[in-house]
Amino acid sequence: MSESRSDSFGVALHETARAWRLKLDQRLRPLGLSQAKWRTILIVSREAGGLTQKELAERLGVEGPTLVRLLDRLAADGWVERQDCPNDRRSKRVVLRERAKEGLRQIEEVAASLRHELLEGIPEQDLLRCIDLLERIKARAESLE
Repeated sequence: MSESRSDSFGVALHETARAWRLKLDQRLRPLGLSQAKWRTILIVSREAGGLTQKELAERLGVEGPTLVRLLDRLAADGWVERQDCPNDRRSKRVVLRERAKEGLRQIEEVAASLRHELLEGIPEQDLLRCIDLLERIKARAESLE
C-alpha cells in the first residue's frame, strides 16, 4: 500500500471513530452524560464485580488523577461508588449504583438507534469485511513491542 493510502486510512479511521463518539455524546447529553462519563459507565458495566481504579484508568486510557476527578463527579451524581477491595486495602473497586444500572438501558437504546442510522444501507458483507480488517489491525498493533 502506498504511503498516502496508509496515511488516509489512519486519518479516516480516527475521524470516523471521533464523529461517531461525538454524535453519541450529543445524544446522551440530555441524560447528563458526557463522553467521559458514559464510557466509564459502559466499561464498568462489563465487569460483574466492578474494576479497580487502576484497571479502569488503563481501559479508559487516562492517568490516575484524571480518573479520580471523573469518579468524584460520577459518585456525586449517583452513578458509581468506590468500595474497598477485600484483598488490598490500598485499592478501591468502582461499581455501578442503581442509577447507572437503570441508565445503561437508556445508553444502550440511544447507542443502538445511532448505530442503526449510521450503518443503514451498508451491505452486511461489507460490514463483516470491515470488522475483520479492523480486528486484524488491532491484533497486529497489540502484538508490536
